Amino acid sequence: MKALLINEVCGVTSTGRICTDIAGILEQRGWECKIAYGRKTVPTQYEKYAVRIGSKLGVYAHVLGSRLLDNTGFYSFFATKRLIRWVEKYDPDVIHLHNLHGYYIHLGVLFDYLHRCGKPIIWTLHDCWSFTGHCSHYDYIGCQKWKTGCHDCPMTREYPKSLWRDRSKRNYADKKRMFTGIDRLSLITPSHWLKRQVEQSFLREYPVRAIYNGIDTDIFHPIESDFRRENGLEDKIVLLGVANVWTQRKGRDDFFRLASELDERYQLVLVGDMRGAKCPENILHISHTNNPRELAEIYSAADVFLNLTCEDTYPTTNLESLACGTPVITYRTGGSPESVPDCCGRVIDRGDVAAVHKALDEVLSPAFALEVNAEDFHKIKRFHEYITLYEDAVT
Repeated sequence: MKALLINEVCGVTSTGRICTDIAGILEQRGWECKIAYGRKTVPTQYEKYAVRIGSKLGVYAHVLGSRLLDNTGFYSFFATKRLIRWVEKYDPDVIHLHNLHGYYIHLGVLFDYLHRCGKPIIWTLHDCWSFTGHCSHYDYIGCQKWKTGCHDCPMTREYPKSLWRDRSKRNYADKKRMFTGIDRLSLITPSHWLKRQVEQSFLREYPVRAIYNGIDTDIFHPIESDFRRENGLEDKIVLLGVANVWTQRKGRDDFFRLASELDERYQLVLVGDMRGAKCPENILHISHTNNPRELAEIYSAADVFLNLTCEDTYPTTNLESLACGTPVITYRTGGSPESVPDCCGRVIDRGDVAAVHKALDEVLSPAFALEVNAEDFHKIKRFHEYITLYEDAVT
């Protein structure tokens, strides 16, 4: 049996690693697998799966056009034509779509093929972009236009950024026309929150199920380290926040406010790129970590992990912290609460910094006992659910 996965990247970042993890499991079960991708360098060990769509120059042209005309997904025409010719020769038994945004593929060409190919298609939606006229997330501003038809988009300056035109009304109509009416297509979401969103969108005609993302528990587990000693935190209550890039949507301003309210017993540690924002002096800022093990050491050294994100599909940082033995306090946004039952931490309303203080008292109390089975988070266990879908699709 043959499987084809299509994603923006291969073997790097969260979605790219999900694709290569799935490919590895499929290979062990006797499948042949290829991953068609559009951007970034593929790690050497995954080159055997990789099929490049287009070129760097094509991506740059796609980005430029999108910046000017707000039509992400409607460039890379010839690159996608070449891909479809290759797909027809490869003749996969199952096609698995992942992130189709990212300036590398022409949606019209791709979905023309998907409508006529007659093959089982699985589409994992990692965010909300597939059913909006522009944005990948809308929870932060509370926009509901996607339910009936996008127009006058308030998010054109957000990813995928448009500097001049608002094409959200036409994008929405084009996506609805292209993405619906496909035989043998099923949808996967990484959280029940996103599943509920999809069921209210124009994609509700398809069956949809939630399969949580997993983590590598061989890396993320309690680890002894010198992090506290090296940073003079032996007598502090360490509160940790982690993000790739700190923005208002990731809760940056709420962390800054919290830092101004904490007394000397606490030390707030933020890991991630501040992108020019001035970090308060009483926050220990670590711009990046050298590898996942170093991050696991920081999780293990912390007393509480704070996830004050204002929108997220299903943040695996929660899982990484819990697997390292550190409880989580998160805002009630997106799929974040789904990994934090009371035995693992606390869920509070978005923006309620006062509630953070109360939640801290509760999870730091001697009466609180963290109860977590980290092996439930292991990515291999989670991804075996995908393999069942593949095998069911071809029987």
